[in-house]
Amino acid sequence: MGAGHDTVAAELARRTTAAGHEAYVVDVLRLLPYGLGTGLRRGYQVSVRHLPWVYANLYGAFLREGPGRRPSGVPLARLAADRLTDLVDRTGADVVVSVFHLAAQLTGHLRARGRLRVPSAVFLLDFAVHRQWLHPGNDRYLCLTDATAADVRRSLAVPVVTTGPVVAPAFRAPAPGAARWRERFAGRAPGRPPVLLSAGAWGAASRPAATASLLAAAGYLPVVLCGRNDRLRARVSREPAVLALDWVDDMPGLLAASYALVDNAAGQTAVQALAAGLPVVGHRPLPGHGADGVRRMAGLGLSELAPDGPALLAALARLTDDAPERAERVTRGHALFRHDPLDHLTDL
Repeated sequence: MGAGHDTVAAELARRTTAAGHEAYVVDVLRLLPYGLGTGLRRGYQVSVRHLPWVYANLYGAFLREGPGRRPSGVPLARLAADRLTDLVDRTGADVVVSVFHLAAQLTGHLRARGRLRVPSAVFLLDFAVHRQWLHPGNDRYLCLTDATAADVRRSLAVPVVTTGPVVAPAFRAPAPGAARWRERFAGRAPGRPPVLLSAGAWGAASRPAATASLLAAAGYLPVVLCGRNDRLRARVSREPAVLALDWVDDMPGLLAASYALVDNAAGQTAVQALAAGLPVVGHRPLPGHGADGVRRMAGLGLSELAPDGPALLAALARLTDDAPERAERVTRGHALFRHDPLDHLTDL
C-alpha cells in the first residue's frame, strides 16, 4: 500500500545483496488470487484519498488495539499460502521477512501449521502497533522503538528486537543534491524557509492547499510533495506562493535543503527526515494508523503534534537553526537508528 513498504523492502534487499546473500522481493497482494490484491489496494487508495471516514471505521473494526474480539486477517492472507510456499521452495529461501501486516499474518499462519519450514521474521515498520501485525507463529519481530517492542511483547511470546528504522545510506550522509534544491528555493521565494508538506506516494492529505496558504502567509515557502497524484499537484499549483512537486527522486537532497517537514502519516518520509536531521511536525494526520503513528512519534519526542493552524506555526517558529529544541529533536531522531536489521535476520 503506497510506497513505504516497497522502499523498506528494497533497502533490505540491497543490504542483503551487499552482504553476499540473495534477496527476492515479492508483493504479497500479488500472491492473492482472483485479483483480490488489486482490489484491496485500489479500495484503500480511494478511501484514504476521498473517504477517510470509511478507512477510520475499518481501522477501528479490524486493526486498532483494544479489548474484545476483532476480525482476523488470516482468512484473507491464507489465500496466498500456496503461492508463497511454492516461491520459498523454488528459490530455496532460508528466511522470509514480512514488511507488511498482511504478510505477517500469512507467515505466522503458515509457521504455526508447519507449512513454512524456514523461519519468518516481521519488520514492523510502524510507530504504532496494530493487531494485524501480530501473529504468534512468527519467529522474531524487529521494531522501530522500545515502546513498539514492548507493545509486541505484551501481545506475543516471541523474541522481539529494537533495531530502529531502515533507510538508504544517502539519507544519513552529506547530500550533494541539497545545493541544487537551495538554489531552486531561493529563486522561487528568496529568504523564505522551505517547509515540506508530505502527502505520500498517493498524494493523500487533508486540506493541503489550506495548510500551504497558511504557511505562505506566515513567511514560509510551502513545498508540497504530491507523489503521483497529478490532480493534487494541479490543485496546489494554483496557489501562487506554493511549490508543488510530483514524484521526487532526490529525497536526501530535498530533505537536507529544507527547514522542516509537516507530516501526516508517520511513515517512511518522516523516518527519512529523522535520518537526515530534519525536524518533523505532525499536522492533520491521515485517519487510522496514520493518526496513531503521528501521536506515538510525538509522544516519544521525535516530533511535535500540531492540532491546528496556530499550533503548527508556533511549532515551526521554535525550530530556528540556533534553537536548542531543533538540536534536541535532531539528536533524538538520529538516536533512533540503532542496529542493522540484517544482523537479526541472517542469524535466523
